[in-house]
Amino acid sequence: MNIGDKVRLVHGREEGVIYAFLPGNIVEIEIEDGFRIPVLRNEIVTISPIESQRLVKEPDSKKIKSQSDVIVPRNAPFAEKGIFLAFVAVNDRAVTMHLINNSDWVLPFTAVAVNEQVSTGLAGGVLQPRTAQKLSELIMKDFETWPVFEFKILYYREGNHALPQALTKRIKCRAQSFYKNKGKAPVLGKDAFVYQIDEENLKTEIHASPENLSNDLKTSLMGGGKVETPVLEKPEQVVDLHIEKLTKHVGSLSNDSILKTQLAAFESNLESAIANGMEEITFIHGAGSGVLRTELHRRLGKNQHVNYFKDAQKEKFGYGATLVKIK
Repeated sequence: MNIGDKVRLVHGREEGVIYAFLPGNIVEIEIEDGFRIPVLRNEIVTISPIESQRLVKEPDSKKIKSQSDVIVPRNAPFAEKGIFLAFVAVNDRAVTMHLINNSDWVLPFTAVAVNEQVSTGLAGGVLQPRTAQKLSELIMKDFETWPVFEFKILYYREGNHALPQALTKRIKCRAQSFYKNKGKAPVLGKDAFVYQIDEENLKTEIHASPENLSNDLKTSLMGGGKVETPVLEKPEQVVDLHIEKLTKHVGSLSNDSILKTQLAAFESNLESAIANGMEEITFIHGAGSGVLRTELHRRLGKNQHVNYFKDAQKEKFGYGATLVKIK
């Protein structure tokens, strides 16, 4: 037996997946609705892959074995879209992440966590229509170190059809403003943060304020109000911080005000680049006295979202620009 195996209790009807192995020959099983129970190892048996499909359920707790089990009115239009990512609160410290297929397509998929060029498989298989699959459990205090979540999804349907192009989405959670899309998760029927990942205009970053995440879970998923999500525009690949590029009122500014304006533009564009998943951004700061360059480098060295920074191409920018590589 391994963690993640589907199992059934010998002397009961409960089914679930192995979550952990505990001392004393005890196995912790996660059953329906996310509850975990400890049982003796000899009190469970593994379930075959085919039979394990019964563990996927609809909100009314009826088990779905195949697409034919989903009752759709004959005249109902074919649901082309409806792929969701849902974060469901386990408590005020953790959430579970689920991939949901609320469309009429059969969806072969893979879900991978990418952390510093190392990929860890979360799940793979086939999502039948109106089904969901749990991908991972995430601890909110570790929010800033959550990996990039990458999804690759194909579309399938019996017969002759024009199939959509394969869907690939990379989602990175950033420390700014976690989406407050509170609502019922399709199929699961639970309160969750729900995002439709097959929308064309979906932002590929989910932002949050780390110091407020636990409170957000309590207030949003446990009875609080909905908070609007600020939209951060994607900055240019090269940002010129020369003061004449930032304001028309150059003559009325003191040296201190000029520096503050340049640093504010730097911070704003850097945060937007991070939030929009850009791999790199270049800041033109000029050579001058080196005060602006020194302060930029000091701040970049303390930013945990910056992989590294260096002088940009000297043949193009001289010695007055810095290239920033973003994690």
